[in-house]
Amino acid sequence: MALSPPQAVDAVRVACTIPRSDRGEVILVLAHGAGSDLGHPVLEAVSAAVAEAGHPVWRFNFAYAEAGRRRPDPPARLAAVWREVAAAAREAHPGRRLLLGGRSMGGRVASLLAAEGEPCDGLVLLGYPLHRRRARRHGPPPAEELRTGHWDVLAAPCLFVQGDRDALCDLAALEAAQRAHLSPGRVTTRVVAGADHAFEVGKRDPRSAEAVRAEVARAVVAWLEGGGGPSDTAG
Repeated sequence: MALSPPQAVDAVRVACTIPRSDRGEVILVLAHGAGSDLGHPVLEAVSAAVAEAGHPVWRFNFAYAEAGRRRPDPPARLAAVWREVAAAAREAHPGRRLLLGGRSMGGRVASLLAAEGEPCDGLVLLGYPLHRRRARRHGPPPAEELRTGHWDVLAAPCLFVQGDRDALCDLAALEAAQRAHLSPGRVTTRVVAGADHAFEVGKRDPRSAEAVRAEVARAVVAWLEGGGGPSDTAG
């Protein structure tokens, strides 16, 4: 596989990981989280693994990250850049099923776009930020704090990859929200033991950072290759 030179879409960079042997079935577009950019190690690991499986992967910067700012853009600006990159990906790889996703905020914005009707054959949500505040020590987060208001209209298959130490995603609350709002046959959840919101593990964990990222990447590839992956028609 090869990483093409960064491309410009509305003044933001796009990195394309192109497989050596292109199976020509799907293309995955990934967005970064609020505090990082397209070079986040988890996104790089997933991109490499998916490309090794034969599918192109695009990663991109939101405008604020491209400009070196730490504060995310307003939601409308985030969505506008997402739509432009998705459109460019469809144009560059016609006839393929398009998957949208990303880590934390990037995946959440992708899911919002899918709920608003952006053509999408599947969502890859890495560390979905289920609630607005860090998990409380006792009890699940209140329902009003959950970022699930758009889930009822999500039609595309969804993959959630979550760490069981993720302070922004109580796993019991996630399971309950999935049952309440998403079609059971279109939801897959993979839990990475010992991982936090950034898929990092504690110092006593014997696994390396690379091994944990590889676990995340394998979960994405397994979903793509298995029966729970992207639909045949856009959702």
